[in-house]
Amino acid sequence: MKDSKEYLAKRAFFDKILTIYGRNSVVEALRDDSLEIYKLHLSTSNQKAPVLDDIETLAKSRGVEVAYHDKKALSRISKNAKQDQGVALDIVLDSFIDEDEFINTHDRYRVLILDGVNNPQNIGMIIRSATAGNIDAIILSKSISISPLIIKASVGTLFRMPIIKSKNLLLSIEKFKSDGATTYTLSSHAKNSYLDENYSSKVLFVLGNESSGVTKEIDNICDKSIAIPMRRGVESLNVAVSASLLAFMPDSL
Repeated sequence: MKDSKEYLAKRAFFDKILTIYGRNSVVEALRDDSLEIYKLHLSTSNQKAPVLDDIETLAKSRGVEVAYHDKKALSRISKNAKQDQGVALDIVLDSFIDEDEFINTHDRYRVLILDGVNNPQNIGMIIRSATAGNIDAIILSKSISISPLIIKASVGTLFRMPIIKSKNLLLSIEKFKSDGATTYTLSSHAKNSYLDENYSSKVLFVLGNESSGVTKEIDNICDKSIAIPMRRGVESLNVAVSASLLAFMPDSL
């Protein structure tokens, strides 16, 4: 029983780990005292460079464990051999939560789900708008890797926004529906304006891929479809702009 509890606690801890890579990104994170750092990873094949000296100095000044790996092992940790520059950093993010934890601690909520949105710039901008607006969490697919580009586009707000990493978006939506949530897809073909809907206290907004929209499987299980009214022949908006409009709808709408 004790071993089981220890395992669950350990797994819960590592579920909150975000591994970033790239020398500039790691330096910026190490300089941010508000971030809890777990471990720094360096490749033994790195050539001497002032920025690497800075990274090691910052890590040691904060008491961060430094681990050294061969190039292949470092690539497995960073999951981006082409861009990691021989450096990776594990950050502990309390904003990373699981579905059950979120549902059990919220009586009302507005949640964004990104279904196939894969442009780092768009993801970062969506996170920024959601953090500033009336969104309580964002659900991302496990396949989305939080890259330095996403962090940069979010202007650091990623570290403040509750993020739920979903292993299966279909199952995640079903779980929220079982909690009483109403699910909406955003579509240019929908008849109802997003401004005219009478929203319940628990809402999921599903935003689809930049070019192909929401996948058919997810569209089939969602409750309603809403549209952003367009004028002058404009067909659609960038997904990040659409997310911003949803994020800043007043609670009373």
